[in-house]
Formats: sequence, structure tokens, C-alpha cells
Amino acid sequence: MKKFLHNAMAVFMVAVVLMTTMSFTVDMHYCGETLVDFSFTQQVETCRMENNKNESLGSCESPKMSKESCCSDKQLVQEGQDNLKTSFDQLTLEQQIFVTSFTYTYINLFEGTESKQIPFVDYAPPFVKRDVQVLHQTFLI
Repeated sequence: MKKFLHNAMAVFMVAVVLMTTMSFTVDMHYCGETLVDFSFTQQVETCRMENNKNESLGSCESPKMSKESCCSDKQLVQEGQDNLKTSFDQLTLEQQIFVTSFTYTYINLFEGTESKQIPFVDYAPPFVKRDVQVLHQTFLI
């Protein structure tokens, strides 16, 4: 369970970093009020309503609209984040002190002790009245 949770959190953090740094563009083509085409990867194809103004099917009915095109293109741009690494110089004094003290204490957690002293040398082992392995018949094979 712990390994699964660890892997799930790692995938979630990778997805968050990917989504915040990725930029994308959505191109949309509208004819009047209706969305005709949209694309994430390339330019949208027009519906060629500009050429069909005189036809009854799909033409712009309003005389005001006949002078202008009733079609419009919209583009939604989402810029990604470029600066992911914060420099140590941009941190405040309190943040610098916290980072240095945290690093120092974290590194010192893994240092071994120099002492080779065994604290239980002076004590005798306990007296065994019965052999517990034979009593419960648990043997290593």
C-alpha cells in the first residue's frame, strides 16, 4: 500500500509540473454564434462562408452583416511557466536561515556514532526454562 501511494504521489507531482510548464494554443472558428471547428495542433479550417454570402443556405441574412464577414476566428493562448528554479539569492533572510538549518540537520541525521561500546556486556543472558521452539514446534528449515 505504501509503495502504491508513493508511486501515485510521484505521478501526481509529475503531472502538476507538466501542466504548469506546458503552453498550448486552441484555435476556434465561429460562423455567427456557432462553433464550426477547433484545433489544438494546427490552424482551423474555415467554413468558406465568405464565398457563400449570396446563397440562401448558410448565408448571412442581415444587410449589415453582408458588408462584413459573419465568421470569426478566436485563439486561446495559455502560456506555460518558464522559471522553475528559484535562485538562493532571491530568498529572504528568514528563508535562507531556514534552508541552511534544515540542510545541516538533515545531513547530520545520517552520520554514524564513533562509539563501539556495548551496553549489555556486564549482564548475564536470561535463564531458559523450556525450549520455546520445541514447545511450539516451530523450526527453521
